Amino acid sequence: MIGFLSDLSGRLGALSGRRRIAAAVLLGAAAALALPPLDLLPFAFVGFCGLVAMLESGVAASSPRAAFWTGWWFGFGHFTLGLYWIANALLIDWQIFGWMIPFAVFGLAALLGVFTGLATLATCLACARGFPRVFALAIAWTCGEWLRGHVLTGFPWNLMATIWDFSPTMLQGVSVFGAYGLSALTVLVVAAPAGLLRAGRWRYRDAVTAVIAAGLVAGAWAAGSSRLAAADIGIVPDVRLRLVQPNVPQELKWDPEAREANLQRMIEMSRLPGFETRTHVIWSETATAFPIWGDNDVLAMRRAQIAAAVPPGGILVTGAPRVVRETDGSLRAWNSLHALDQTGRIVATFDKFHLVPFGEYVPLRAYLPVDRIVPGTIDFSAGPGPRSIEIPGLPLASPLICYEIIFPGKVVAPDERPGVLLNLTNDSWFGQSAGPYQHFAAARLRAIEEGLPLIRSAGGGISAIVDPFGRIQAALGLGQTGVLDADLPMSLLPTLFARYGEAAFLFVLVSIAISGAFVGLITDRTASHRM
Repeated sequence: MIGFLSDLSGRLGALSGRRRIAAAVLLGAAAALALPPLDLLPFAFVGFCGLVAMLESGVAASSPRAAFWTGWWFGFGHFTLGLYWIANALLIDWQIFGWMIPFAVFGLAALLGVFTGLATLATCLACARGFPRVFALAIAWTCGEWLRGHVLTGFPWNLMATIWDFSPTMLQGVSVFGAYGLSALTVLVVAAPAGLLRAGRWRYRDAVTAVIAAGLVAGAWAAGSSRLAAADIGIVPDVRLRLVQPNVPQELKWDPEAREANLQRMIEMSRLPGFETRTHVIWSETATAFPIWGDNDVLAMRRAQIAAAVPPGGILVTGAPRVVRETDGSLRAWNSLHALDQTGRIVATFDKFHLVPFGEYVPLRAYLPVDRIVPGTIDFSAGPGPRSIEIPGLPLASPLICYEIIFPGKVVAPDERPGVLLNLTNDSWFGQSAGPYQHFAAARLRAIEEGLPLIRSAGGGISAIVDPFGRIQAALGLGQTGVLDADLPMSLLPTLFARYGEAAFLFVLVSIAISGAFVGLITDRTASHRM
Protein backbone atom coordinates (compact mmCIF):
# COMPACT_ATOMS: atom_id res chain seq x y z
CA MET A 1 0.00 0.00 0.00
CA ILE A 2 2.81 2.42 0.90
CA GLY A 3 4.44 1.66 -2.45
CA PHE A 4 1.21 2.48 -4.31
CA LEU A 5 0.73 5.73 -2.44
CA SER A 6 4.38 6.60 -2.99
CA ASP A 7 3.91 6.11 -6.71
CA LEU A 8 0.79 8.32 -6.64
CA SER A 9 2.77 10.96 -4.76
CA GLY A 10 5.47 10.84 -7.41
CA ARG A 11 2.91 11.28 -10.16
CA LEU A 12 1.52 14.38 -8.42
CA GLY A 13 5.00 15.84 -8.16
CA ALA A 14 5.71 15.18 -11.82
CA LEU A 15 2.66 17.03 -13.11
CA SER A 16 3.22 20.16 -15.13
CA GLY A 17 1.25 22.87 -16.89
CA ARG A 18 -2.52 22.86 -16.64
CA ARG A 19 -2.60 19.45 -15.01
CA ARG A 20 -0.42 20.71 -12.20
CA ILE A 21 -2.68 23.75 -11.72
CA ALA A 22 -5.79 21.58 -11.70
CA ALA A 23 -4.25 19.19 -9.19
CA ALA A 24 -3.27 22.03 -6.85
CA VAL A 25 -6.78 23.55 -7.01
CA LEU A 26 -8.43 20.19 -6.33
CA LEU A 27 -6.10 19.44 -3.42
CA GLY A 28 -6.89 22.82 -1.87
CA ALA A 29 -10.60 22.21 -2.29
CA ALA A 30 -10.20 18.76 -0.74
CA ALA A 31 -8.62 20.29 2.36
CA ALA A 32 -11.62 22.66 2.64
CA LEU A 33 -13.93 19.65 3.00
CA ALA A 34 -12.48 19.13 6.48
CA LEU A 35 -13.94 22.47 7.62
CA PRO A 36 -17.36 22.85 9.28
CA PRO A 37 -20.05 21.82 8.70
CA LEU A 38 -18.82 18.75 6.77
CA ASP A 39 -15.89 18.00 9.13
CA LEU A 40 -14.44 15.44 6.71
CA LEU A 41 -11.07 15.21 8.44
CA PRO A 42 -9.48 12.61 6.07
CA PHE A 43 -9.64 15.13 3.23
CA ALA A 44 -7.26 17.40 5.15
CA PHE A 45 -4.70 14.59 4.94
CA VAL A 46 -5.41 14.21 1.22
CA GLY A 47 -5.02 17.91 0.53
CA PHE A 48 -1.86 18.59 2.52
CA CYS A 49 -0.10 15.34 1.69
CA GLY A 50 -0.74 16.08 -1.96
CA LEU A 51 0.60 19.62 -1.52
CA VAL A 52 3.80 18.34 0.08
CA ALA A 53 4.21 15.84 -2.77
CA MET A 54 3.94 18.65 -5.31
CA LEU A 55 6.50 20.72 -3.41
CA GLU A 56 8.83 17.78 -2.88
CA SER A 57 9.40 16.87 -6.51
CA GLY A 58 9.08 18.41 -9.92
CA VAL A 59 9.78 22.03 -10.74
CA ALA A 60 8.44 23.37 -7.42
CA ALA A 61 11.20 21.56 -5.51
CA SER A 62 13.87 23.86 -6.93
CA SER A 63 12.01 26.87 -8.31
CA PRO A 64 10.78 29.45 -5.77
CA ARG A 65 8.47 30.89 -8.41
CA ALA A 66 6.88 27.50 -9.11
CA ALA A 67 6.60 26.84 -5.36
CA PHE A 68 4.72 30.11 -4.89
CA TRP A 69 2.26 29.42 -7.68
CA THR A 70 1.67 25.86 -6.49
CA GLY A 71 0.64 27.25 -3.10
CA TRP A 72 -1.37 30.05 -4.70
CA TRP A 73 -3.45 27.65 -6.78
CA PHE A 74 -3.88 25.39 -3.72
CA GLY A 75 -5.14 28.40 -1.75
CA PHE A 76 -7.39 29.47 -4.62
CA GLY A 77 -9.16 26.10 -4.55
CA HIS A 78 -9.21 26.03 -0.76
CA PHE A 79 -10.76 29.47 -0.30
CA THR A 80 -13.12 29.24 -3.26
CA LEU A 81 -14.82 26.17 -1.80
CA GLY A 82 -14.43 27.30 1.81
CA LEU A 83 -15.93 30.77 1.20
CA TYR A 84 -18.44 30.10 -1.61
CA TRP A 85 -21.25 31.17 0.73
CA ILE A 86 -20.27 34.83 0.44
CA ALA A 87 -22.21 34.82 -2.83
CA ASN A 88 -25.44 34.33 -0.87
CA ALA A 89 -25.20 37.84 0.58
CA LEU A 90 -25.00 39.29 -2.93
CA LEU A 91 -28.03 37.30 -4.08
CA ILE A 92 -30.30 39.05 -1.53
CA ASP A 93 -30.47 42.01 -3.93
CA TRP A 94 -29.05 40.28 -6.99
CA GLN A 95 -30.23 42.91 -9.45
CA ILE A 96 -27.85 45.41 -7.85
CA PHE A 97 -25.05 43.23 -6.49
CA GLY A 98 -25.21 40.02 -8.53
CA TRP A 99 -22.46 41.19 -10.88
CA MET A 100 -20.06 41.29 -7.90
CA ILE A 101 -20.28 37.54 -7.19
CA PRO A 102 -17.27 36.48 -9.32
CA PHE A 103 -15.18 39.23 -7.73
CA ALA A 104 -16.34 38.44 -4.20
CA VAL A 105 -15.79 34.67 -4.43
CA PHE A 106 -12.96 34.18 -6.92
CA GLY A 107 -11.36 37.57 -6.33
CA LEU A 108 -11.24 37.05 -2.56
CA ALA A 109 -9.88 33.51 -3.04
CA ALA A 110 -7.19 34.90 -5.34
CA LEU A 111 -6.21 37.53 -2.78
CA LEU A 112 -6.10 35.06 0.12
CA GLY A 113 -4.16 32.65 -2.07
CA VAL A 114 -1.22 35.06 -1.82
CA PHE A 115 -0.77 34.00 1.81
CA THR A 116 -0.70 30.29 0.96
CA GLY A 117 1.64 31.05 -1.94
CA LEU A 118 4.00 32.84 0.43
CA ALA A 119 3.82 29.85 2.75
CA THR A 120 4.88 27.39 0.05
CA LEU A 121 7.54 29.83 -1.17
CA ALA A 122 8.99 29.99 2.34
CA THR A 123 8.86 26.19 2.53
CA CYS A 124 10.86 25.95 -0.68
CA LEU A 125 13.42 28.53 0.47
CA ALA A 126 13.94 26.56 3.69
CA CYS A 127 15.78 24.01 1.51
CA ALA A 128 14.37 21.15 3.59
CA ARG A 129 13.45 17.83 2.04
CA GLY A 130 11.46 14.85 3.23
CA PHE A 131 10.04 15.13 6.71
CA PRO A 132 11.85 18.41 7.55
CA ARG A 133 9.89 19.97 4.69
CA VAL A 134 6.67 18.97 6.45
CA PHE A 135 7.83 20.82 9.56
CA ALA A 136 8.78 23.84 7.43
CA LEU A 137 5.34 23.85 5.79
CA ALA A 138 3.57 23.75 9.17
CA ILE A 139 5.52 26.82 10.35
CA ALA A 140 5.16 28.72 7.06
CA TRP A 141 1.44 27.95 6.66
CA THR A 142 0.67 29.16 10.18
CA CYS A 143 2.70 32.33 9.68
CA GLY A 144 0.60 32.86 6.55
CA GLU A 145 -2.57 32.45 8.63
CA TRP A 146 -1.27 34.96 11.14
CA LEU A 147 -0.53 37.46 8.37
CA ARG A 148 -3.97 36.86 6.88
CA GLY A 149 -5.47 37.72 10.26
CA HIS A 150 -3.54 40.99 10.56
CA VAL A 151 -2.76 42.50 7.14
CA LEU A 152 -5.09 45.35 6.17
CA THR A 153 -8.22 44.76 8.24
CA GLY A 154 -7.45 41.05 8.67
CA PHE A 155 -9.55 38.00 7.78
CA PRO A 156 -8.65 34.97 9.96
CA TRP A 157 -11.62 32.94 8.75
CA ASN A 158 -11.34 29.14 8.56
CA LEU A 159 -8.02 28.73 10.32
CA MET A 160 -6.89 25.13 10.07
CA ALA A 161 -7.57 24.78 13.80
CA THR A 162 -11.30 24.79 13.03
CA ILE A 163 -11.17 21.34 11.40
CA TRP A 164 -11.32 19.98 14.98
CA ASP A 165 -14.70 21.66 15.56
CA PHE A 166 -16.31 18.23 15.89
CA SER A 167 -14.04 17.39 18.85
CA PRO A 168 -14.19 19.64 21.94
CA THR A 169 -11.40 17.48 23.35
CA MET A 170 -8.94 18.46 20.60
CA LEU A 171 -10.00 22.10 20.77
CA GLN A 172 -8.82 22.50 24.35
CA GLY A 173 -5.29 23.17 23.16
CA VAL A 174 -6.28 26.69 22.11
CA SER A 175 -6.59 27.61 25.78
CA VAL A 176 -2.79 27.24 25.91
CA PHE A 177 -1.44 28.33 22.51
CA GLY A 178 -4.45 29.76 20.69
CA ALA A 179 -6.00 28.93 17.35
CA TYR A 180 -2.84 29.77 15.42
CA GLY A 181 -0.87 27.34 17.57
CA LEU A 182 -3.43 24.59 17.00
CA SER A 183 -3.30 25.35 13.27
CA ALA A 184 0.46 24.75 13.29
CA LEU A 185 0.09 21.38 15.01
CA THR A 186 -2.79 20.46 12.70
CA VAL A 187 -0.85 21.14 9.49
CA LEU A 188 2.11 19.21 10.86
CA VAL A 189 -0.08 16.20 11.60
CA VAL A 190 -2.13 16.13 8.39
CA ALA A 191 0.97 16.65 6.21
CA ALA A 192 3.22 14.18 8.05
CA PRO A 193 2.12 11.07 6.08
CA ALA A 194 3.55 12.71 2.96
CA GLY A 195 7.01 11.75 4.23
CA LEU A 196 6.00 8.09 4.17
CA LEU A 197 4.59 8.45 0.68
CA ARG A 198 7.91 9.79 -0.54
CA ALA A 199 9.96 7.17 1.25
CA GLY A 200 8.16 4.19 -0.22
CA ARG A 201 9.40 2.08 2.68
CA TRP A 202 9.94 2.49 6.40
CA ARG A 203 13.22 3.91 7.58
CA TYR A 204 14.49 4.98 10.99
CA ARG A 205 13.67 8.64 10.50
CA ASP A 206 10.20 7.68 9.27
CA ALA A 207 9.49 5.93 12.53
CA VAL A 208 10.82 8.88 14.55
CA THR A 209 8.69 11.39 12.69
CA ALA A 210 5.62 9.16 12.80
CA VAL A 211 6.07 8.94 16.57
CA ILE A 212 6.36 12.75 16.81
CA ALA A 213 3.19 13.32 14.74
CA ALA A 214 1.22 10.60 16.53
CA GLY A 215 2.52 11.83 19.87
CA LEU A 216 1.28 15.35 19.15
CA VAL A 217 -2.22 14.11 18.41
CA ALA A 218 -2.26 11.73 21.37
CA GLY A 219 -0.83 14.36 23.68
CA ALA A 220 -3.33 17.02 22.59
CA TRP A 221 -6.19 14.58 22.95
CA ALA A 222 -5.02 13.35 26.37
CA ALA A 223 -4.50 16.89 27.67
CA GLY A 224 -7.88 17.97 26.33
CA SER A 225 -9.59 14.92 27.78
CA SER A 226 -8.01 15.57 31.17
CA ARG A 227 -9.03 19.23 31.07
CA LEU A 228 -12.64 18.36 30.28
CA ALA A 229 -12.74 15.62 32.91
CA ALA A 230 -11.89 18.21 35.54
CA ALA A 231 -14.34 20.75 34.15
CA ASP A 232 -16.89 21.58 36.81
CA ILE A 233 -18.55 24.83 35.80
CA GLY A 234 -21.01 26.57 38.06
CA ILE A 235 -23.86 28.83 37.01
CA VAL A 236 -23.85 32.61 37.45
CA PRO A 237 -26.50 33.25 40.11
CA ASP A 238 -29.60 35.27 39.32
CA VAL A 239 -29.01 35.33 35.54
CA ARG A 240 -31.73 33.69 33.45
CA LEU A 241 -31.32 34.35 29.74
CA ARG A 242 -33.75 34.31 26.83
CA LEU A 243 -32.27 34.46 23.33
CA VAL A 244 -34.76 35.34 20.60
CA GLN A 245 -34.25 33.93 17.09
CA PRO A 246 -37.02 35.23 14.78
CA ASN A 247 -35.50 33.83 11.57
CA VAL A 248 -36.72 36.78 9.50
CA PRO A 249 -35.71 36.36 5.82
CA GLN A 250 -32.92 38.80 5.00
CA GLU A 251 -34.82 40.31 2.09
CA LEU A 252 -37.56 41.38 4.56
CA LYS A 253 -35.30 42.56 7.37
CA TRP A 254 -34.70 46.02 5.88
CA ASP A 255 -37.97 46.27 3.96
CA PRO A 256 -39.62 49.54 5.16
CA GLU A 257 -43.06 47.94 4.94
CA ALA A 258 -42.01 44.91 7.01
CA ARG A 259 -39.95 46.56 9.76
CA GLU A 260 -42.91 47.26 12.04
CA ALA A 261 -44.23 43.73 11.72
CA ASN A 262 -40.73 42.33 12.33
CA LEU A 263 -40.36 44.39 15.50
CA GLN A 264 -43.77 43.34 16.79
CA ARG A 265 -42.88 39.72 16.12
CA MET A 266 -39.69 40.09 18.17
CA ILE A 267 -41.65 41.57 21.05
CA GLU A 268 -44.26 38.82 20.95
CA MET A 269 -41.61 36.09 20.87
CA SER A 270 -39.80 37.70 23.79
CA ARG A 271 -43.01 37.58 25.82
CA LEU A 272 -43.74 33.88 25.22
CA PRO A 273 -44.53 31.81 28.36
CA GLY A 274 -41.74 32.00 30.91
CA PHE A 275 -41.03 35.65 30.10
CA GLU A 276 -41.63 36.74 33.71
CA THR A 277 -38.92 34.36 34.95
CA ARG A 278 -36.21 35.81 32.70
CA THR A 279 -33.70 38.47 33.72
CA HIS A 280 -32.21 39.25 30.31
CA VAL A 281 -33.68 39.06 26.81
CA ILE A 282 -31.06 39.05 24.04
CA TRP A 283 -31.86 40.05 20.46
CA SER A 284 -29.47 39.81 17.51
CA GLU A 285 -27.42 42.26 15.46
CA THR A 286 -29.63 45.06 14.02
CA ALA A 287 -32.69 43.20 15.32
CA THR A 288 -34.08 46.71 15.66
CA ALA A 289 -33.67 47.82 12.05
CA PHE A 290 -33.95 51.53 12.85
CA PRO A 291 -32.18 53.88 15.28
CA ILE A 292 -33.36 54.08 18.88
CA TRP A 293 -30.48 56.11 20.37
CA GLY A 294 -31.06 59.85 20.70
CA ASP A 295 -33.19 62.55 22.24
CA ASN A 296 -36.34 63.17 20.26
CA ASP A 297 -39.95 62.08 20.54
CA VAL A 298 -39.82 59.53 17.72
CA LEU A 299 -36.84 57.71 19.22
CA ALA A 300 -38.36 57.86 22.70
CA MET A 301 -41.55 56.32 21.32
CA ARG A 302 -39.55 53.50 19.71
CA ARG A 303 -37.75 52.76 22.96
CA ALA A 304 -41.03 52.71 24.86
CA GLN A 305 -42.41 50.26 22.33
CA ILE A 306 -39.37 47.98 22.64
CA ALA A 307 -39.52 48.17 26.43
CA ALA A 308 -42.49 45.81 26.28
CA ALA A 309 -39.92 43.06 25.61
CA VAL A 310 -37.91 43.86 28.75
CA PRO A 311 -38.61 41.29 31.50
CA PRO A 312 -39.80 42.59 34.87
CA GLY A 313 -36.86 44.32 36.56
CA GLY A 314 -34.59 43.03 33.81
CA ILE A 315 -32.72 44.11 30.69
CA LEU A 316 -33.14 43.80 26.93
CA VAL A 317 -30.02 43.74 24.73
CA THR A 318 -30.51 44.50 21.05
CA GLY A 319 -28.53 45.46 18.01
CA ALA A 320 -29.53 48.65 16.20
CA PRO A 321 -27.96 51.27 13.94
CA ARG A 322 -26.92 54.42 15.80
CA VAL A 323 -27.11 57.69 13.89
CA VAL A 324 -25.81 61.10 14.97
CA ARG A 325 -26.04 64.44 13.16
CA GLU A 326 -22.78 66.38 13.45
CA THR A 327 -22.56 70.13 13.98
CA ASP A 328 -21.91 70.63 10.25
CA GLY A 329 -25.17 68.86 9.40
CA SER A 330 -23.56 65.62 8.20
CA LEU A 331 -24.61 62.22 9.52
CA ARG A 332 -22.50 59.51 11.12
CA ALA A 333 -23.70 55.97 11.73
CA TRP A 334 -22.51 53.03 13.80
CA ASN A 335 -23.53 49.38 13.97
CA SER A 336 -24.33 49.29 17.67
CA LEU A 337 -25.56 47.29 20.63
CA HIS A 338 -27.88 48.83 23.22
CA ALA A 339 -29.06 47.58 26.60
CA LEU A 340 -32.48 48.92 27.72
CA ASP A 341 -34.20 48.72 31.07
CA GLN A 342 -37.93 48.38 31.73
CA THR A 343 -38.49 52.12 31.34
CA GLY A 344 -36.96 52.13 27.84
CA ARG A 345 -33.83 53.91 29.05
CA ILE A 346 -30.59 52.92 27.34
CA VAL A 347 -28.20 51.89 30.11
CA ALA A 348 -25.24 50.69 27.99
CA THR A 349 -24.08 51.14 24.41
CA PHE A 350 -21.32 49.61 22.30
CA ASP A 351 -20.27 50.50 18.75
CA LYS A 352 -18.82 47.85 16.44
CA PHE A 353 -15.12 48.50 15.87
CA HIS A 354 -14.14 45.92 13.23
CA LEU A 355 -16.23 46.66 10.16
CA VAL A 356 -16.83 44.38 7.17
CA PRO A 357 -15.32 45.80 3.95
CA PHE A 358 -18.01 46.35 1.29
CA GLY A 359 -20.64 45.22 3.79
CA GLU A 360 -20.53 48.16 6.20
CA TYR A 361 -18.16 50.48 4.39
CA VAL A 362 -16.53 50.75 0.96
CA PRO A 363 -12.73 50.90 0.97
CA LEU A 364 -11.37 53.57 -1.36
CA ARG A 365 -14.91 54.79 -1.91
CA ALA A 366 -13.70 57.74 -3.99
CA TYR A 367 -12.27 55.31 -6.55
CA LEU A 368 -14.63 52.33 -6.48
CA PRO A 369 -18.05 52.73 -8.14
CA VAL A 370 -19.91 50.38 -5.78
CA ASP A 371 -22.32 50.72 -2.87
CA ARG A 372 -22.07 48.87 0.42
CA ILE A 373 -24.25 45.78 0.66
CA VAL A 374 -25.99 46.71 3.93
CA PRO A 375 -28.78 49.19 3.10
CA GLY A 376 -28.03 52.85 3.76
CA THR A 377 -26.50 55.83 2.06
CA ILE A 378 -23.51 56.43 4.37
CA ASP A 379 -20.71 54.17 5.55
CA PHE A 380 -20.68 52.99 9.13
CA SER A 381 -18.03 54.46 11.42
CA ALA A 382 -15.83 52.25 13.58
CA GLY A 383 -16.06 52.17 17.36
CA PRO A 384 -13.02 52.58 19.63
CA GLY A 385 -12.07 48.90 19.89
CA PRO A 386 -12.72 45.93 22.17
CA ARG A 387 -13.91 47.00 25.59
CA SER A 388 -15.89 45.77 28.55
CA ILE A 389 -19.27 47.26 29.36
CA GLU A 390 -21.51 47.04 32.40
CA ILE A 391 -24.95 45.59 31.69
CA PRO A 392 -27.03 45.48 34.88
CA GLY A 393 -27.39 41.95 36.21
CA LEU A 394 -24.71 40.42 33.95
CA PRO A 395 -21.02 39.89 34.61
CA LEU A 396 -18.82 42.48 32.94
CA ALA A 397 -19.39 41.81 29.22
CA SER A 398 -17.20 42.06 26.13
CA PRO A 399 -19.62 42.83 23.27
CA LEU A 400 -18.70 41.58 19.79
CA ILE A 401 -20.88 42.27 16.80
CA CYS A 402 -20.87 39.88 13.84
CA TYR A 403 -17.41 38.77 12.71
CA GLU A 404 -15.52 40.69 15.40
CA ILE A 405 -15.44 37.37 17.23
CA ILE A 406 -13.29 35.60 14.61
CA PHE A 407 -10.05 37.40 15.62
CA PRO A 408 -7.87 35.43 18.07
CA GLY A 409 -6.59 37.55 20.93
CA LYS A 410 -8.64 40.58 19.85
CA VAL A 411 -11.97 39.98 21.59
CA VAL A 412 -11.42 41.44 25.05
CA ALA A 413 -10.09 44.75 26.32
CA PRO A 414 -6.43 44.34 27.33
CA ASP A 415 -6.88 46.17 30.62
CA GLU A 416 -10.26 44.92 31.86
CA ARG A 417 -11.08 41.22 31.76
CA PRO A 418 -14.80 40.55 31.28
CA GLY A 419 -16.86 37.69 32.64
CA VAL A 420 -18.68 36.85 29.40
CA LEU A 421 -18.38 37.23 25.64
CA LEU A 422 -21.59 38.69 24.15
CA ASN A 423 -21.84 38.11 20.40
CA LEU A 424 -24.76 39.52 18.39
CA THR A 425 -24.77 38.59 14.72
CA ASN A 426 -27.01 38.37 11.68
CA ASP A 427 -25.92 35.40 9.59
CA SER A 428 -29.22 35.40 7.68
CA TRP A 429 -27.27 37.05 4.86
CA PHE A 430 -25.76 33.64 4.08
CA GLY A 431 -28.85 31.42 4.18
CA GLN A 432 -28.55 27.67 4.64
CA SER A 433 -24.86 27.57 3.75
CA ALA A 434 -21.57 26.67 5.42
CA GLY A 435 -20.93 30.29 6.46
CA PRO A 436 -22.97 30.39 9.70
CA TYR A 437 -21.50 27.05 10.84
CA GLN A 438 -17.96 28.31 10.24
CA HIS A 439 -18.75 31.55 12.05
CA PHE A 440 -20.07 29.65 15.07
CA ALA A 441 -16.99 27.41 15.08
CA ALA A 442 -14.75 30.48 15.30
CA ALA A 443 -16.86 31.87 18.15
CA ARG A 444 -16.44 28.66 20.15
CA LEU A 445 -12.66 28.89 19.73
CA ARG A 446 -12.67 32.37 21.26
CA ALA A 447 -14.57 31.09 24.30
CA ILE A 448 -11.95 28.37 24.89
CA GLU A 449 -9.01 30.70 24.24
CA GLU A 450 -10.20 33.26 26.77
CA GLY A 451 -11.77 30.89 29.30
CA LEU A 452 -15.03 32.82 29.07
CA PRO A 453 -18.64 31.74 28.50
CA LEU A 454 -20.26 32.91 25.27
CA ILE A 455 -23.75 34.29 24.71
CA ARG A 456 -24.45 34.24 20.99
CA SER A 457 -27.69 35.60 19.52
CA ALA A 458 -28.09 35.21 15.74
CA GLY A 459 -31.18 36.37 13.86
CA GLY A 460 -31.48 33.17 11.83
CA GLY A 461 -29.13 30.93 13.82
CA ILE A 462 -26.95 29.61 15.25
CA SER A 463 -27.89 31.07 18.66
CA ALA A 464 -26.26 29.38 21.62
CA ILE A 465 -24.89 29.45 25.13
CA VAL A 466 -21.33 28.05 25.18
CA ASP A 467 -19.32 27.38 28.33
CA PRO A 468 -15.64 28.42 28.67
CA PHE A 469 -14.57 24.94 27.51
CA GLY A 470 -16.37 25.43 24.20
CA ARG A 471 -19.16 23.02 25.07
CA ILE A 472 -22.61 23.95 23.79
CA GLN A 473 -25.00 24.21 26.73
CA ALA A 474 -28.06 25.12 24.67
CA ALA A 475 -28.61 26.10 21.05
CA LEU A 476 -31.11 26.96 18.33
CA GLY A 477 -29.98 25.60 14.98
CA LEU A 478 -29.59 27.39 11.68
CA GLY A 479 -32.96 28.28 10.16
CA GLN A 480 -34.95 27.54 13.33
CA THR A 481 -37.47 29.96 14.80
CA GLY A 482 -37.93 30.22 18.54
CA VAL A 483 -36.57 31.35 21.89
CA LEU A 484 -33.77 29.78 23.89
CA ASP A 485 -34.00 29.91 27.70
CA ALA A 486 -30.78 29.08 29.50
CA ASP A 487 -28.54 29.86 32.45
CA LEU A 488 -25.11 31.46 32.10
CA PRO A 489 -22.00 29.37 32.92
CA MET A 490 -19.34 30.97 35.07
CA SER A 491 -16.00 32.06 33.66
CA LEU A 492 -12.60 30.50 34.39
CA LEU A 493 -9.43 32.11 35.62
CA PRO A 494 -7.47 33.57 32.69
CA THR A 495 -6.08 30.85 30.45
CA LEU A 496 -2.44 30.79 29.38
CA PHE A 497 -3.48 32.21 26.03
CA ALA A 498 -5.50 34.97 27.71
CA ARG A 499 -2.40 35.89 29.73
CA TYR A 500 0.31 35.65 27.09
CA GLY A 501 -1.53 35.85 23.78
CA GLU A 502 0.62 35.30 20.70
CA ALA A 503 3.75 34.59 22.72
CA ALA A 504 2.29 31.11 23.30
CA PHE A 505 1.78 30.70 19.56
CA LEU A 506 5.43 31.60 18.93
CA PHE A 507 6.45 28.92 21.43
CA VAL A 508 4.66 26.33 19.28
CA LEU A 509 6.46 27.49 16.14
CA VAL A 510 9.83 27.32 17.88
CA SER A 511 9.03 23.82 19.16
CA ILE A 512 8.13 22.66 15.66
CA ALA A 513 11.31 24.21 14.25
CA ILE A 514 13.43 22.39 16.85
CA SER A 515 11.63 19.10 16.12
CA GLY A 516 12.18 19.60 12.40
CA ALA A 517 15.87 20.26 12.95
CA PHE A 518 16.05 17.09 15.07
CA VAL A 519 14.47 15.02 12.31
CA GLY A 520 16.83 16.59 9.78
CA LEU A 521 19.80 15.67 11.98
CA ILE A 522 18.62 12.07 12.10
CA THR A 523 18.30 12.11 8.33
CA ASP A 524 21.84 13.42 7.88
CA ARG A 525 23.36 10.88 10.27
CA THR A 526 21.51 8.02 8.62
CA ALA A 527 22.77 9.13 5.23
CA SER A 528 26.36 9.41 6.58
CA HIS A 529 26.30 5.84 7.96
CA ARG A 530 25.24 4.53 4.57
CA MET A 531 28.13 6.18 2.76
